Amino acid sequence: MMVRALIVDDEEPGRVNLRYALADHARWQVVGECPSAAAAQVCIAAQDIDVVFLDIQMPGDSGLVLARALAGLANPPLVIFVTAHNAFALEAFEVHALDYLLKPVHDARLAAALARAEAMLELRQRPAYGAALRAWADAGDEGPGTPERYWQQVSVRSVGRIECIRLGDVDWIETCGNYVSLHLSARKVMYRLPLSRLLAHLDPACFLRVHRGAVVRTCQAANLEVVGDGAWRLTLRSGVLVAVSERYVEALRAAMRER
Repeated sequence: MMVRALIVDDEEPGRVNLRYALADHARWQVVGECPSAAAAQVCIAAQDIDVVFLDIQMPGDSGLVLARALAGLANPPLVIFVTAHNAFALEAFEVHALDYLLKPVHDARLAAALARAEAMLELRQRPAYGAALRAWADAGDEGPGTPERYWQQVSVRSVGRIECIRLGDVDWIETCGNYVSLHLSARKVMYRLPLSRLLAHLDPACFLRVHRGAVVRTCQAANLEVVGDGAWRLTLRSGVLVAVSERYVEALRAAMRER
């Protein structure tokens, strides 16, 4: 399978360097190079592109603007963002399971990004990728805590796949270091984001922290009982038992009364 790639960068040396780097990968074919987001949109409309290497900072419309436009397509190409610096954007890409390269692009990092893209294309993951890209686009630049911007889903990347998990299907969330474990009714999914950061994006009308390491969807809370000196336990509708810290008991009681 040949992978058809488009390079979008306003600086010619950046386009040339990436083209030469891709030449070392036999499965990759550069079918176009564009100096602007506007030119790239014309190119993408005219031919089938599998992967777009997209510079973020460009005159006129930025790469982020183009990416949001691509997110509206039913079957968008995979986007690998390329940037010299933009800490906020990098964090947003990681959260939504999107890929990026830092300039100057190192061979090992490029090879890893290409391998991930090839695996996703082979497994026909472009529709799932499109959902992740749209979730990123919908988040915009609003920052956490805006009510209409609370996350409705998260994008979880594994080998060659992106899975969109609806937060409405999550019963409770458990911290696991730099990951969280999303507990669904029949399985759990590991998601690479610390619990403290995820909390900022969860709707407090639906989710409540009950322990340093646990958050529950309040509609799943069934029974709260004391089990020791300052120790409490919550039984979920599924029968799962979750430890509750005394500091969160009153808030949990209030949430259970308001249901």
